[in-house]
Amino acid sequence: MVPYPRTRYRVAALLGEDESYLWPGAVDRASLAGAELVASYPRRSDVPAGLWTELLRHAERSVDVLAFAGLFLTEEQPEWTPLLRSRIGGGVAGRVRAVLAAYRPLAGVVEIRLHDTPLYNSIYRFDDDMLINTHVYGLLAAYTPVLRLRRVDGAYFSTYLESFERVWASARALAPDTDSVLA
Repeated sequence: MVPYPRTRYRVAALLGEDESYLWPGAVDRASLAGAELVASYPRRSDVPAGLWTELLRHAERSVDVLAFAGLFLTEEQPEWTPLLRSRIGGGVAGRVRAVLAAYRPLAGVVEIRLHDTPLYNSIYRFDDDMLINTHVYGLLAAYTPVLRLRRVDGAYFSTYLESFERVWASARALAPDTDSVLA
């Protein structure tokens, strides 16, 4: 049962959520798209420092990372790799080597794939939350906007999820020897 609009507004305000997130059937499709966009940040460094690990810590079903390298997570978030291990069970080439060295110990508990797809965004998915680091020609990803999305029923989340799944399907498994995948 959907509450009256006035009640919906009050409850949403108390919970700090958008009405359309709490009651997707009570609003139109355009509002759903707006509800999926939780926040935007002008640069990756503007994302609250603890948000990356908070989203990881609360994920229960899936954690997906699609990035050129994603080295900043292992460098700027000291909790990232140990937390990722505990949650799951236990130049570009140089950056890829560095991030693979950081993630290689997780190879037995997570599936790591490599791709050579041109990325227009780096996608970080935590269950029904996503952080999308947009890529802008000529700028490092650290200096480009990040969108925070939450799955409702709008098109934003599904669009980025479809993009992720297309790249994942064409990616190849990480070879036992790090250098051989980059040769």
